[in-house]
Amino acid sequence: MTAAEIANWIAVYAATGICCAFAMVLSVSTVGYELYRERTWRTVTDWRSTALLIPKIWWRWQKRYLLSTPVTLAIVSAFALTLDWSH
Repeated sequence: MTAAEIANWIAVYAATGICCAFAMVLSVSTVGYELYRERTWRTVTDWRSTALLIPKIWWRWQKRYLLSTPVTLAIVSAFALTLDWSH
């Protein structure tokens, strides 16, 4: 691989990391707001309800985070198309 190709791949991975970090912040804040709005902590009365709540919160976050995948792929693909790969 040439130096230009290596630089391009590093740029693509950096762009992917930035998009994923942005998606992480948005998904965590969205789930946090939803939990606050629904007052989810009121359902926690004992250790069993806590143990059941944790996977529910995790699944809710996973759904929010994975919804960003098509957008991340589109942004990173568009960015990769702007790079000069012919060197």
